[in-house]
Amino acid sequence: MALYSNHAGNPKVKTIRNSIIFIALLLFALATIFPIYFMVISSFSDPVEAGAVSYSILPSKFTFASFKYFFDYSEYSYRWILNSLIVAATVTVSNVIFASMAGYAFSKLRFKGRGLLFGLLLVSMMIPYQVTQVPLYILVVNVFELQNTYTALIMPGIVTVYNIFLAKQFMSSIPTEIIESAKIEGCNQFQIYYRIILPLSKTVMAVMAILTFMDSWNTFFWPLLVTNTMDMQTIQVGLKNFRFANTTFIAPMMAGATISALPMFILFFSLQKYFLEGVTVGAVKG
Repeated sequence: MALYSNHAGNPKVKTIRNSIIFIALLLFALATIFPIYFMVISSFSDPVEAGAVSYSILPSKFTFASFKYFFDYSEYSYRWILNSLIVAATVTVSNVIFASMAGYAFSKLRFKGRGLLFGLLLVSMMIPYQVTQVPLYILVVNVFELQNTYTALIMPGIVTVYNIFLAKQFMSSIPTEIIESAKIEGCNQFQIYYRIILPLSKTVMAVMAILTFMDSWNTFFWPLLVTNTMDMQTIQVGLKNFRFANTTFIAPMMAGATISALPMFILFFSLQKYFLEGVTVGAVKG
């Protein structure tokens, strides 16, 4: 034990250990960033077919021809982006509102069957996403006849169990004494939720907003199922139109993918402070 302690406290051993950790983290960062780098670099290439593309790490030249090709390819290119913004923004706002309400109810309100209901919600999280697609599709398309509408794109993701769980866990840490004091002052439940719970829950709401927007914006399978015209497609589904039977226009597709990634970067960096706080919530006690 003493021999191990001596080696562990050796500055040379610490230097070697820190170097190994740094190299491992650097390799992981490069592996994570490289696909994004390749996407951006490829988007500044000429809009040629896949067979004519020269794949290289360093670009031979920069041109905006692929971005122009992306917007000139179809009259619906702008509509794809607008559809994604409408769907992602609506789903994000609805999740933040409804999940925070449900989280407050499960964490601070006492009602019959609360534990059972919350347990059922947790069990539903274990069901794979793909399993629910067929019955959900039948409900939306055959029963309610909502195919090719914004309602069909938005309704299934209006609130998620994961966000309810996230809000409930965070709001459980809010002291109950604050709520009791508000009741003494004459506040009703909605006033407590709006004036006390929401201001104290900015961190978790920012985390929910970022994760929900990213998930909704990047969703491909569900919009592909419920849309059958180009004017209702989202940007992720619209990108498949650059793939034809015999070839694929890689550079314009990468240009569209680069454009589709911009809103996520903007949202993340604008809410980065709250997101990092949300990640470290509960990591330090005392």
